[in-house]
Amino acid sequence: MSFSSSSTPLIPLLIIILFVSLATCAVPIKPLSVDFYAKSCPQVDQLVASITSQQFKEAPISGPATIRLFFHDCFVEGCDGSVLISTKPGSKELAEKDAEDNKEVAVEAFESINKAKALVESKCPGIVSCADILAIAARDFVHLAGGPYYQVKKGRWDGKISMASRVQSNLPRANATIDQLIQLFKSKGLTIEELVILSGAHTIGFAHCRHFLSRLYDYKGTKKPDPSMDPRLLKALKMSCPSYGGNSDILAPFDVTTPFSFDNAYYGNLGAKMGLLASDQALFLDVRTKSLVQELAKDKQKFFQGFALAMDKMGSIGVKRGTRHGEKRKYCSVHMA
Repeated sequence: MSFSSSSTPLIPLLIIILFVSLATCAVPIKPLSVDFYAKSCPQVDQLVASITSQQFKEAPISGPATIRLFFHDCFVEGCDGSVLISTKPGSKELAEKDAEDNKEVAVEAFESINKAKALVESKCPGIVSCADILAIAARDFVHLAGGPYYQVKKGRWDGKISMASRVQSNLPRANATIDQLIQLFKSKGLTIEELVILSGAHTIGFAHCRHFLSRLYDYKGTKKPDPSMDPRLLKALKMSCPSYGGNSDILAPFDVTTPFSFDNAYYGNLGAKMGLLASDQALFLDVRTKSLVQELAKDKQKFFQGFALAMDKMGSIGVKRGTRHGEKRKYCSVHMA
C-alpha cells in the first residue's frame, strides 16, 4: 500500500494527536490539599468563617449540629455532601437528609452550609464544592466552641447519590456495643483509637430522650435502670424524660458538666458514670478503650491534637473526584441537572 506525497505528513500528525489524547487521559486528579483553591478561590476559608462565626452567635446549636452533619456525611457514601440533598418532590426514594437519623439534626446546620455556599458562589462561582464547605464549617464550629483549629484539606467533589436507605446501617447506634462500634469504624478505615477520639465530639451537643430511655427504665430488658449510670444523673434524666409520652422533643446534653464547651470533660464524665448514651459509657467499660478514655480525661492537649488528626482522616473517607462520580452543585440541596 502506498501513500501520495501529500498524505505522508498525516502519519506523524495522527501519532501526535494520539499521544496528546493519551496524555490528557492520564493527567492525575489533584489530591486533597490545604491550598487546593489557592488560585481559584483563595478566600474560601475566610468566606465560610464569616458565616459560621455569625451563626454561632445567633444560633449556637449550629455548632454541634454541623459537626454531627459532617460525621453523618462522611460515614454514608463518604464525605461528598450527599447528606445535604433534599428529596425530589414525588420521588419514591428519600434522600439522606430525610432519613430518621438525620431528621434530628438541627435545621440550623443545613442553614449554615446553605448560607456559606451562597456567599462562596457569589465570589467564586462553580468552584468550591458543598462537601468542602461542610468540612470547613465543621472545623470552624469546633474552634468557635473552644476546640482546636486545624487546616482542612480540600478538593472534594459533591456526590451524585443520596439515598435514605443507606443511612441507618452506616451510622453508630446510641446503644451500640464496643464490638459493633469497632467494626463500623474499621469499615470506614478508622482505628479503635480514632473511634475513642472522634467520640469526643460529644463534648458538645444534645440527644433526644428516645436514644437513652432504655437506660433509665428498662436496661437490656431488666425493667431496671442501667447500673453503670450515676444515680444523680439518673434522677435528673428521669425528671426530664418520663418513661412514656411527652418526651419526643426533650433534649439532654451529651456532656452534663460543660455542655457548650469543646473540651475533654466528656472523658472525665465517662469515668464518673456520667455518660449519656450507652455507646458513650461503653468506652469506659471495655478494656480495649478504657485506658485511652482515662488518658484523654487528663490531657486536653492530647485530645485536641488527636481530634484534629482524626477529623482530617475521616474527612478523606470515600471522597469523590471528577465528573464520573462527582459534581459541583450550585445549590447544596439539589443535584446538578
